[in-house]
Amino acid sequence: MDYYSSQISKLIEELSALPGIGAKTAQRLSFHILNMPTEQVEGLANALLDARHNVKYCKECFTLTDADLCPICKNKARDHHTIMVVETPRDLTAYEKTGKYEGVYHVLHGAISPMLGIGPNEIKLKELMERLGREDVQEVIIATNSSLEGETTAMYISKLIKPTGIKVSRIASGVPVGGDLEYIDEVTLLRALEGRTEL
Repeated sequence: MDYYSSQISKLIEELSALPGIGAKTAQRLSFHILNMPTEQVEGLANALLDARHNVKYCKECFTLTDADLCPICKNKARDHHTIMVVETPRDLTAYEKTGKYEGVYHVLHGAISPMLGIGPNEIKLKELMERLGREDVQEVIIATNSSLEGETTAMYISKLIKPTGIKVSRIASGVPVGGDLEYIDEVTLLRALEGRTEL
């Protein structure tokens, strides 16, 4: 039985199709949107359409941008000799928030996963190798996730890059702040041990 008119139901349905938005949240968002001033709703709709039509891949690092080059690649003050390889634009953002990394990035848009049918050709790996061939890169930092797919991707990239003579490193991963050791998996504990630093 339908509780709402077809247009309200359609709005709820479209919002609930978004990742992380369940039926209740979609319903709450729908009623919030319906109570917003018309100009605000138009602003939201226009922002969605503008982003969808104008956002594309950066020609250099393949993060999402509305220009040919993203602000990081355009920035001459960044260290263009060091490239950090990440899986998604969200990972890039996470590292940028630390304010400590001064190099540039390369976004793969995924990780190798034979189970899901994602091979090296389905991610931006060929583009990374082309970039390494034309730029003076001294180090590639592999910052893929500590999942099976992330580790597989890191190993694959490492094997591709090592013959070129470019330094390849992997981010250390380990115990989260406030984490109890007894609840941490073995791989994470091993990586924490291997990535230890002197005090």
